[in-house]
Amino acid sequence: MNRILVAEDEARIASFVSKGLRAAGFTPTVVDDGVSALDYASSGEFDLLVLDIGLPGLDGFEVLKRLRTDRSTLPVIILTARQSITDTVAGLEGGADDYMSKPFRFEELLARIRLRLREDPREPELTVLTHGALALDLRSRRAAVEGRTVELSAREFALAETFVRHPGQVLSREQLLSHVWGYDFDPGSNVVDVYVRYLRKKLGVQWFETVRGMGYRLVEVA
Repeated sequence: MNRILVAEDEARIASFVSKGLRAAGFTPTVVDDGVSALDYASSGEFDLLVLDIGLPGLDGFEVLKRLRTDRSTLPVIILTARQSITDTVAGLEGGADDYMSKPFRFEELLARIRLRLREDPREPELTVLTHGALALDLRSRRAAVEGRTVELSAREFALAETFVRHPGQVLSREQLLSHVWGYDFDPGSNVVDVYVRYLRKKLGVQWFETVRGMGYRLVEVA
C-alpha cells in the first residue's frame, strides 16, 4: 500500500485530499508546514509527495529545492493556487514531477498520482475502463455501450468514470460531488441527481441503481 505525504496548510483541502486517498487505497499523512514537509519527505518512508507552495516556515519551492539538492528522487506533485506560467515553470524546472492548480478535481489528482507510482514504466497505460458492455475511453473521453459510441460532456464523463472505477459500490451524493465537482462544492446541490439522469438517458437506465437514502450504485447488467 503506497504511502502519500500531503503538505497542505488549508485544513479543508487537506482533509478532502486525505479522505479521497484513503478511499482509493492509499495511506496518507498530512503536514501543514514546510519544515515538517521536508523532514517527513526526507525520511524515506513515503512513495510520493503532494506539495502546496504557500506553506508556512518553508515554502514549497524551498522544500522541493532542498529535496533535490539532497538527491531525493521522491516523486513530487505540486498542488497550488498559483496559476502563473512563471510559477509552473519554476516548479517543474525545480524538480517537480507534475504541477496542478487549484481548484482541482480529485479524480484528476488521483490519476496523476497513479501515473507517477506505476511500478514498471514499461507497463502499458490503462486507456479503457470497462464494466460489462459499458466502456470508457480515457483518451478520447468517449463512452460506448455494446459497441455503440456515446458522446458525453466533460462532467458526464467524469461522473461515469467515477462509477466505473467503483463498480457495485454505493456512492453518496457527497462523494460524487467531491470527486467530480471538486472540494469547493455545495452539499445542498441536486446537480448529482441531474447528471445521473443525463447518464441514464445516454447510457441506459439499467446501469445506475438508486439506493434510497444513500446514493447511487453502478450495477452489473446481463
